[in-house]
Amino acid sequence: MFSLDFIQTLAFGGLVLFAGYGIRRMLPWLKHYNVPAPVVGGLLVAVVMAVARARGVELVTFDARLQTPMMIAFFTTIGFGASLSLLRVGGPQVLVFAALCSLFAVLQNVIGATIAVLLGQHPLFGVLSGSVTMTGGPATGLAFAPQFEAAGVAGAATVAVAAAMVGIVAGGLVGGPLGTLLIERHRLKPRPGVHPHDSHLATASVEDLLRDISATAPARKETESYALLKTVVVILVAMWIGSWVSAWVSAFITLPAYIGAMVVAAIIRNLDDRFGWMGLSRKAIDAVGSVALSLFLVLALMTLRLWELSGLALPLLVILAAQVAFIAVVCLWLVFRMMGRDYDAAVMGSGLCGFMLGTVANAMANMDALVERYGPAPRAFLVVPMVGAFFIDFVNALIITACLNLWR
Repeated sequence: MFSLDFIQTLAFGGLVLFAGYGIRRMLPWLKHYNVPAPVVGGLLVAVVMAVARARGVELVTFDARLQTPMMIAFFTTIGFGASLSLLRVGGPQVLVFAALCSLFAVLQNVIGATIAVLLGQHPLFGVLSGSVTMTGGPATGLAFAPQFEAAGVAGAATVAVAAAMVGIVAGGLVGGPLGTLLIERHRLKPRPGVHPHDSHLATASVEDLLRDISATAPARKETESYALLKTVVVILVAMWIGSWVSAWVSAFITLPAYIGAMVVAAIIRNLDDRFGWMGLSRKAIDAVGSVALSLFLVLALMTLRLWELSGLALPLLVILAAQVAFIAVVCLWLVFRMMGRDYDAAVMGSGLCGFMLGTVANAMANMDALVERYGPAPRAFLVVPMVGAFFIDFVNALIITACLNLWR
């Protein structure tokens, strides 16, 4: 048996990550359903480890001490995305859409906990199969898994990954047909005068705003390396101060380790939007966040104990089937009506189905497929990414924390 220290474990995780990218290229259906490369590679290692364990062999032990810092770094970059200026760009529809998503996240947990209790499971098992992994995806599921494990949910990390994978596939399978059904049933068309490229201009307008905000900083010429260095240091400072905030708040309520850093990052971001002290680069923040997320996921997945799913498969499948049906119904009925009963509302419903069951990548893939066939939906491409990529993560973390404190 080999034993890897934390540097060797990180290096091995990097190799596994690139193996995941290679497998996605060889199996295009994985990319089609937006299964992330870290999940592909990490699960492959977990399966090999589980098979070896079943034969009485332990191949390698990992030192995953860097997993938590990578997780906190990723969620800190999410905090930097919570810009009030972006919220103003989206207007009232962003607020309505965010409120609907928040309500659905709460109901996902109510549904999950209720079914879990009826099937003889801990209510938090249902929450873990609810907004934690449906709205939050694999990253949020793995981030909260230790707290669910401590609260009595056996094999929480493995359950979280299984639920998240089902959600990602379901979000890709259900969202597109659901949007198509709405468009064809109500004979919807894009607004007159909207050009085919305008959908992506909606997303570009957000990027333009980010550039305008950054331009308020004192003029200075920065190399890419300097901008990246500044971004990494600001993220580290947010994590540092955030650790104090989390420690203080945890004296009153149980919170995940990254919440303090997310809050501090959001404050820094909005101060920078207002005063332009640092001229933060959204592109650099996203790049650091993407690296941190990939490494966090692959480290977490390599150490999964897949054998812990034994006996939990049936309750998990029942809960997940209910979650998929719930999101499909509300997208067909409530979301479509609340967002305007027009073409953009139908595309938004398809996008919401994508990220409330899977990830924002699912949402964008669903909407891209619809606009390629039926025409542009610029309002949907402005509202959905803003809520799905930034604001819902804040709300969902608070909802999950409330459930943990309620049913612990």
